[in-house]
Amino acid sequence: MATTQVMRMLRDNPDAVDVRIYGTNVDRDAPALSACDVGEVEPRHVSDDNYADFALDFCRRHGIDVLVPPRRLAALAGLTDVFAQGGTRLMCSPPAAIDALTSKSRAYEEAGAAGIPVPPWRVASDAASFREAVEELSATGERVCVKPAGEYSAFGFRILDDRPLRLKDLLAAPAPLASVDAVAHALRRAADEGETVPELLVMPFLDGPEVSVDCLSAPGGTLLAGVARSKQGRYRYLLDDPAPTAIARRLVRHFKLAYLSNVQLRLRNGEPVLLEANPRASAGIFQTAFTGVNLPWAAVRLLLHGDTGPLPAPRLGGRLAITETATEVLGAPSHVLPVNGLPAYGVPAPRTSPEAELPLGGATAAAAAAVAAKVTTTAAVAAG
Repeated sequence: MATTQVMRMLRDNPDAVDVRIYGTNVDRDAPALSACDVGEVEPRHVSDDNYADFALDFCRRHGIDVLVPPRRLAALAGLTDVFAQGGTRLMCSPPAAIDALTSKSRAYEEAGAAGIPVPPWRVASDAASFREAVEELSATGERVCVKPAGEYSAFGFRILDDRPLRLKDLLAAPAPLASVDAVAHALRRAADEGETVPELLVMPFLDGPEVSVDCLSAPGGTLLAGVARSKQGRYRYLLDDPAPTAIARRLVRHFKLAYLSNVQLRLRNGEPVLLEANPRASAGIFQTAFTGVNLPWAAVRLLLHGDTGPLPAPRLGGRLAITETATEVLGAPSHVLPVNGLPAYGVPAPRTSPEAELPLGGATAAAAAAVAAKVTTTAAVAAG
């Protein structure tokens, strides 16, 4: 649903430019594809080179003007000129920034050296180094967590907790907990069985509201706009506080991030520190629409024309409620077999195959797992 709202921001752009959105996803049943003007399935579990070949072919076949990838950035970042030769502008930060921020440990190392506040952290790749890191970081009495140091989203995150289970824990909402012994044993077992163990980051568990800063910056790292928001339950707060944006400004400048990026912070001892930074738009960037600033469209304009157009001062201090909506998806899921020749669940059969174009008219853009766009001018966006 977040992707469809970003598509709406592109279509309802302040320049009244006609935008046509194309999207790809590894899942042919991804709801985001149904919101695109054209949707295709993209390859799953392929090398960077093969993914880049797919993206280039997709853009050439559809005449995509702007490609906004939400993932596989490492496969595409160095190909700006190659895409440009085919008429597509690639919205992406430099390869060096992608490389640094894809590794949380390297991001912390570089950010800390640049004077950006970071939490204490240690890298572990086996049971022994993991136990050593936990012992060192928990000596201050702080709770400790572990997560993969690479780009795994929230997958692999665990709060380390060796306390016996209490009734109030059992009755509370489930939390991503694991004991130190359980994690160490898993690492040792993986090593014994010849599995590749990814680099793990061990650090204090930073509780409390997360602050996410959605950033728009020019190539070279000059921050043009930043909107900080925090979340508490189903509510999101558009923060009227310059401190988080100031940290984001320094990080964006240091890593020379371009166009859309996201910086996440949490408090440690009452002071904001870097949690992670992503050289791409956040999933929640659509929430910034309530500030009166259309960051996705400003980024498209910046990429195509070198200027963002007018950027009004954002309206900050508001509170948003995140609600659920339901969207009808035509066609049975591809993994559900029809019964007696009838569509499963009584859902009408698809009008076209998931790989076929869905002609709705207009200019062009893409969105879904990756989003691309074509406009009377041109734009592309990604959907997940």
